[in-house]
Amino acid sequence: MLGKAFERPDLVRQVFRRLKTAGVTDVIATVRSRLDSSIALGYSSAGVVLEVGAGINEFVVGDLVACAGAGYASHAEVNWVPKNLCVKIPPNVSCESAASVALGAIALQGVRLAEAKLGERVAVIGLGLVGQLVAQILHAAGCVVWGLDPDPDRVRLARELGADFACENRDWEQSPWSALCQHGHGADAVILTAATRSAEPIELAGRLARDRGIVVLVGDVRADIPRERYYKKELQLRYSRSYGPGRYDPEYEECGRDYPYAFVRWTEKRNMEAFLELVAQQKVRVEPLLTHRFNIAAASEAYRL
Repeated sequence: MLGKAFERPDLVRQVFRRLKTAGVTDVIATVRSRLDSSIALGYSSAGVVLEVGAGINEFVVGDLVACAGAGYASHAEVNWVPKNLCVKIPPNVSCESAASVALGAIALQGVRLAEAKLGERVAVIGLGLVGQLVAQILHAAGCVVWGLDPDPDRVRLARELGADFACENRDWEQSPWSALCQHGHGADAVILTAATRSAEPIELAGRLARDRGIVVLVGDVRADIPRERYYKKELQLRYSRSYGPGRYDPEYEECGRDYPYAFVRWTEKRNMEAFLELVAQQKVRVEPLLTHRFNIAAASEAYRL
């Protein structure tokens, strides 16, 4: 239990807040119950429709679909998924590629918040799975893509998949970007897709961004904002919420009530569809990002990686 507490300090804070309104015994019982309970793993999947609920007209048995959402698109043989978290897979896209639909929608929503336009410079800090997808989407949109990551293999992969320039974090000051940034011609937007407890990515974003640029926080990084730099550049910091509008709204996700197309052009479902279209057009490649494949019987081995 102590190890889990160190891993999730945010949940520890929730426990202390609960202690102010509930007894110690009740709180301990609740914590033990949560720790001992099993949860479904995964939030992105693809497969074949086995049954369709009453009143659902957009899917039929046998359709190939991609699904998103924790508690719905689990790593399981059979899932029950609400219609707004499920999309059809285009004919020329494999289930293997479509299974990344949730990650693709996360990446796409981050790009939308960056308001990246044709020809603009966009830096991507963190070239893991989501970062690689972000870089490819930006490249497809006609942006000049800068990629940074501490891992040289991820840097190499980003270059192969279309990043205009990529380097390790420690080398950026020797890169062509450094001179651009020093002359006020830094990135129009910086998208953070790293996962770290360090504040280094948010500090680096402030150095890379141009005056009045946009910084989008997609990944889980420590957001200790260096006020002076962000203030002097008048930077906009935006938090990207998962797959897009509709996320965490039970009326949208669970009850299937869509937002009006004219008012909310890109909902989470429409982001999922748009990502799969990019894959279908081969503007985004998922296969090079897959390093291992496991039979379901060897799932425990996959989680140990």
